[in-house]
Amino acid sequence: MEQDDFYKVLDIPSNADDKQIKEAYRRMAFRYHPDRNKENPDTAEKMKGVNEAYAVLSNPTKRREYDALRQQFGSSAYRQFRKSYSEQDIFSGSDINSILEEMARSFGFRGFDEVFREFYGQGYRTFEFKNSGFSASGFVFTGPFRKQRQNHHSPWPSQGILGKLSRYAIKKISGVDLPKNGSNHYDVICLTPEQAIHGGPYAYFHRKKSKRLVVKIPSGVQEGQHIRLAGMGEEGKGGGESGNLYLRVKIKKPLIRKIKDIITDLRSN
Repeated sequence: MEQDDFYKVLDIPSNADDKQIKEAYRRMAFRYHPDRNKENPDTAEKMKGVNEAYAVLSNPTKRREYDALRQQFGSSAYRQFRKSYSEQDIFSGSDINSILEEMARSFGFRGFDEVFREFYGQGYRTFEFKNSGFSASGFVFTGPFRKQRQNHHSPWPSQGILGKLSRYAIKKISGVDLPKNGSNHYDVICLTPEQAIHGGPYAYFHRKKSKRLVVKIPSGVQEGQHIRLAGMGEEGKGGGESGNLYLRVKIKKPLIRKIKDIITDLRSN
């Protein structure tokens, strides 16, 4: 099984829809579930890869980011993705738990919690907290995993009284004091057609940080694509990671084309 491409892990095309992705996951999860492969422990790594691939591709935001890296880095997209995504980031918001629980009821397998504890050991913990009409439940990864992604989306609220209560619950139960990551920044850069075709260095002034940067433009960049500058967003707090800066590409139209567009608009009116 190819571990460097999420689409190959699930054996689906890159244009697969949500239904195809979920069906592929169910098929693969049944095939590699540890309860069906007790005499072949090597399948545990394959099951972990299947879980990871589904958690990313079933999430529209994570899938877009992975697809952008795939377009930019090709076969090394997986390595680029895992440089900034931890297990916590990848599985936050995923419905893997409900699918594995459904499979457990149907086939008598162990459920989500038991399987994940087997895969990740002490690095995986669940929590549940109820107090004054507020409740929170979920899971955290506390082991020595990869670096956490900037501005990951947590499965619990991060702001206001609900955020404080949920963070308190997690620390109380798991012993983990979660840092607060910085938010992302967004901006637009205007390139000439020549810059878009050939790529190269681009001088950019980061207004929010009052900082001059040199951005490497990949050759063949298209209108509407985003260029990510890691760590150039809002700074994190309490040891949290800084957010990213996303630059949306806009390609300037030649003057003659602008004139034609104006004439076309005037005629249509």
